[in-house]
Amino acid sequence: MSLFHLLSALIVLSAGFTYINFRFLKLPNAIGLMIVSLLFSLLILAAGQFFPIFESIIELKVSRINFTELLLEGMLSFMLFAGAIHVNYEDLKSEKLSIILFSTASVIISTLVIGFSAYYLLSLSGIEINILHAFLFGALISPTDPVAVLSILKSAGISKSLETKIAGESLFNDGVAVVVFLTILKLGTPGADVDAVSVLALLIREAGGGILLGILLGYAGNKLMDQVKDYKIQVLITVAVVMGGYTIADLLNLSGPLAMVVAGIMTGNSLKKSKIQDVTSDYINKFWELIDEILNALLFVLIGLELLVIKTNKTILLISFILVFIALIARYISVWIPSLIIRFREKITQKTLLILTWGGLRGGISIALALSIQPEADRDIWVTGTYVVVCFSILVQGLTVGKLSKKIV
Repeated sequence: MSLFHLLSALIVLSAGFTYINFRFLKLPNAIGLMIVSLLFSLLILAAGQFFPIFESIIELKVSRINFTELLLEGMLSFMLFAGAIHVNYEDLKSEKLSIILFSTASVIISTLVIGFSAYYLLSLSGIEINILHAFLFGALISPTDPVAVLSILKSAGISKSLETKIAGESLFNDGVAVVVFLTILKLGTPGADVDAVSVLALLIREAGGGILLGILLGYAGNKLMDQVKDYKIQVLITVAVVMGGYTIADLLNLSGPLAMVVAGIMTGNSLKKSKIQDVTSDYINKFWELIDEILNALLFVLIGLELLVIKTNKTILLISFILVFIALIARYISVWIPSLIIRFREKITQKTLLILTWGGLRGGISIALALSIQPEADRDIWVTGTYVVVCFSILVQGLTVGKLSKKIV
């Protein structure tokens, strides 16, 4: 199947599933798409009991989709930029301490808690694994993706402060988690230098370099857009910033996700302050809003279809359901510890911690990172665990977080 035919099939499925959700389920788009995609996958598996050839053909087509490359090297850059372009810098600035701690310290704490827990849980089950591989799972399952429920939280009447915390954390912790994941991955390679100094240097180079690159990209893009008054050229400049910037980050071994977040925030806030006409700014915002909607639809359809190619057994499946609760406990611990520092400046209540915990959804980036793990690093275990955690997160937490926030706020 050629790339064009693959994208055509995914777009057709996304449009069809979106229509079904809009007409019949009437759920938030991400959640509805996930449910319809899962039902579609289950239908194919059921049909496979009577027509094995049909199931084999579909599975073969889905297995050839390089989910990791498609998301991490294609969709992610656009999605992060599109999400960041609508973020108000002043709101982020007012919550900078919370966002910095939740997107850095929380990711590291969650990685350690989940990594150790997964390692000992599997050991007790008689499955021997390398502890570094368990930390890989901890790193990939730690980033939150609350995009799916952000609209629900807004309608639930939560405070602007909490809304900013969730949005800011979700933008930055994706990039931080990818850096932590890649760092652990490099530590696990034969002959790798594992001293603390080299690890810290690697983290600083990738994260710090990514942020610096994002600043340069944002500044250069804004300067170019200020000099033209044609919205078509300005939109093209933003696309160039994303595609060119992410390529540069990849070549220099810097954090592309962090670069895109910073560039997106700078671009969006520059549009609000610049001399660009309101209609031009509106075109740019609507373009990226449309890109975001299309890519999110594709993402959740892909997540649902991945059910067709997951290889597992009853033991791993049972462990995966236990990992759901471990991930939730780790999430609570990872936001509670930083909140002790934040409380010196503002009041972080138990209700806030509960919403941050239950609203911390896992998404496509976790699945993409799990699929990038090599088979010798217990890939099947982590892919199964990740899939179960992500499905629970989106379907159960995503459907109930609005009601929870209305009940306790």
